[in-house]
Amino acid sequence: MTETQLTAETHARLVAELEELTTKGRVEIARQIEAARALGDLSENGDYHAAKDAQGKMEARIRQLQKMLGSAVIVGYDVAEAGVVAAGVLVEIRYEGDDGTESYLVGSIEEKREGVSVISPGSPLGQALLGRSPGEVVEYEAPSGKLRAEIVSVGG
Repeated sequence: MTETQLTAETHARLVAELEELTTKGRVEIARQIEAARALGDLSENGDYHAAKDAQGKMEARIRQLQKMLGSAVIVGYDVAEAGVVAAGVLVEIRYEGDDGTESYLVGSIEEKREGVSVISPGSPLGQALLGRSPGEVVEYEAPSGKLRAEIVSVGG
């Protein structure tokens, strides 16, 4: 089982989501299914099929959250370590030959923030960046070949 690195904030949010889905979510879906059943013939009952579909999606998300939280490792961003790429931090890089920069959040997709791409610490780029500081150049193997990038900045 591979571990999932999560910040304490994201871990708490996912635990709350799981609690909501396993209590209120299941009760609400059960009510929707029961109300749809009362409408009659299930083979042509769109409300029933929609409720069953929603139930399946919700149960899949519950299983996903349970698995993720079961292997979760809480990581923190220590201000004393500012300037070092770690899980849960934003990193800005400039690819060799490019003028512009790209910003990434290093962490689980569950850490996603508005307008920022997420890279896994276990990905080739993530592994190349971990523990590095601004000004360093990293090299990693991408599907298109070796890529080099300079770390421009690191923040929390």
